[in-house]
Amino acid sequence: MSPLPNLANGERPHKVTFQNPGEPVPDGQGGYTEGWTDLDPPSMFVQIRPASVADLERVASGTVTSSATHLVTGPFHPGVTTKTRVTFTDRSGRARELAVAGIVNPEERNIEMILLCEESVE
Repeated sequence: MSPLPNLANGERPHKVTFQNPGEPVPDGQGGYTEGWTDLDPPSMFVQIRPASVADLERVASGTVTSSATHLVTGPFHPGVTTKTRVTFTDRSGRARELAVAGIVNPEERNIEMILLCEESVE
């Protein structure tokens, strides 16, 4: 049984973009700059909600993760890893960025994924 119920499309109101680190590019000063590359497909609709202690105990039990601030639930994407970042614009028009700290693939069926994410605060 899945740790969280499957969600209908209407329960996934957030359009997000998934990106992985790109190839290092010389910065002209002897170092490198690393950009981000969109995954294929880059965007999908997901549910984003704050992670409670109970959620983390249920979803991530037996998993090594750092502290998560949000749970992102959506269709499985094979390119998402713990190096992936999730970007989206919230309802107030503010750009947000989440770093994937852990991935749950319920029943290893590659249908749905639950991402344990940390918000990047600048």
